[in-house]
Amino acid sequence: MIFNNKFYNVIKWTVLTALPALSAFIGVIGKAYGWEGTDLAIISLNAFTLFLGALAGVSAAKYNSQPNDTEENK
Repeated sequence: MIFNNKFYNVIKWTVLTALPALSAFIGVIGKAYGWEGTDLAIISLNAFTLFLGALAGVSAAKYNSQPNDTEENK
């Protein structure tokens, strides 16, 4: 699956910035308030982040392996 550039940038920002920050926030606040499911929530969120990162990585690899039409026309 190859994503378009805008969608890829949104996924990349989400995976590299938003989800790790959310995971840290949930971990700190959850432990501070004594929430019971904090560890499970963090593990689940990190697994989802890893899944999205893998999709973005596969998409980038496929995109970069495509022949570049502009180089062929020179």
